[in-house]
Amino acid sequence: MTVFETHNAKETFQCAFSLAKEARAGQVYALSGDLGVGKTVFAQGFARGLGIEDYVNSPTFTILQIYEDGRLPLYHFDVYRIEEVEEMEEVGFDDYVCGEGVCLIEWAERIQEIMPEDVISVTILKDLDKGPDYRRIIVE
Repeated sequence: MTVFETHNAKETFQCAFSLAKEARAGQVYALSGDLGVGKTVFAQGFARGLGIEDYVNSPTFTILQIYEDGRLPLYHFDVYRIEEVEEMEEVGFDDYVCGEGVCLIEWAERIQEIMPEDVISVTILKDLDKGPDYRRIIVE
């Protein structure tokens, strides 16, 4: 387990950027944290760390955004609106998880039963006692 502490969005972005530099094809990152904790900022930094220049936003309504212009493809899922885990079959979840890119899955706990075993868990937590922009990022 590795713990990072960030004090603003730029540091959260940089943390994710650094993690992405080490990412390998086939890895799955499960990103969890409350609404407004910075998952999208993390995803943006992660994408940039893969060399992706496109604008990255949370695919809340589309479930999946694919970015292929980096050193590895990024399959960015947001499963917040998933009601039944079977919906993931419709977007080809297994093909992406077993694919040649990296999966970053926001709200992964909602589809826990279909997640692969060797997931890299990233939890982002706030601590208002340490400031409104403080984040504790736990990578396991």
